[in-house]
Amino acid sequence: MLLRLLSRLDRQRFLPSVISLLQLGPVGEKIEQLGISVRSLGMQPGKPSLASIWRLACWLRRDRPHVMQTWMYHADLVGGLAAQLVGNIPVAWGIRNSDLSPETSSRLTHLTVKTCAILSRWLPDRIVSCSEAARQVHTAIGYAAEKMMVIPNGYELETFRPDLGARASVRKGLAISEHATIVGMIARFDPQKDHRTFIRAAQLLHHDKPDAYFLLCGNEVTWENQQLVRWIDEAGIRTRCHLLGRRDEEIPLLTAALDIASLSSAYGEGFPNVVSEAMSCGVPCVVTDIGDAALIVGEAGIVVPPRNPDALATAWRTMLEMGSESRRHMGIAARQRIKERFDIKEIAGRYEYLFEELMHSARA
Repeated sequence: MLLRLLSRLDRQRFLPSVISLLQLGPVGEKIEQLGISVRSLGMQPGKPSLASIWRLACWLRRDRPHVMQTWMYHADLVGGLAAQLVGNIPVAWGIRNSDLSPETSSRLTHLTVKTCAILSRWLPDRIVSCSEAARQVHTAIGYAAEKMMVIPNGYELETFRPDLGARASVRKGLAISEHATIVGMIARFDPQKDHRTFIRAAQLLHHDKPDAYFLLCGNEVTWENQQLVRWIDEAGIRTRCHLLGRRDEEIPLLTAALDIASLSSAYGEGFPNVVSEAMSCGVPCVVTDIGDAALIVGEAGIVVPPRNPDALATAWRTMLEMGSESRRHMGIAARQRIKERFDIKEIAGRYEYLFEELMHSARA
């Protein structure tokens, strides 16, 4: 989302610069390709560093940004403290998570969240949540409610769009019939995404729809993943599953080729990108009721409880039994919903308005 925002930011009015707490990865490289400066503080995961806060303060004192937008918990804390050391730099925090249960995050993250809740009345000028669910969760644990605002994720409708050729090309690449039905999920292998529930639901659907295929794509979603493969073999659906691993550049093509896009997440989602991306491609979705997933889908998809394979399989079955024409109309409605509510051009404009508001307030 940060990459999408920066790609749409009006460069006649804003000169963005990015600082990463950790070493740069693929997203940092893509941001650099936009002609935007990207630097790293070189922090190590799980290791707080007062020296990094001081180093960031020195950078801010030298560069004197008009506004600073931090993106997640640790950046909120480090960035907020550094801005205070420098003075007169308005700060907007960023919240992108809706689950704070002890089993989903590290002790350091929970300590950081609690500290941020206490300091939220002094450090940030605004607190931007990517979802209504996340706003409610953080307000409940003590974040300053009067500073909270929701700016949802935005999506490139030119990149994620219906693609009639994708169906044929993906099926040809997978060596399956052009008329085969594919249910898919784009997600890294992580307990949050709950691939176990997806596989159990696939087993149930296979009993009624033995010709359906299941496409899984994401980091560690490969045949080398012994745990995932064991679940697939126990379900007896190895010949119906395609595990494609990480395919960043092919996500729009793979998504547009699906008959049904799914999200089986059990917790932790704020504003899940893959749902909106599938809807932008005109693909109807079946999602679990996590974060703002139900708000995104609305009437243009089906929402089921998390950790419930029976409900997930039933929803898939219902959607398949609609027939291709009904699914096509649902997909059209899904894309229109994204266009009206979550177009990146409109969302970037909301961030631009926020940045200008903070800058004028600081000057005053």
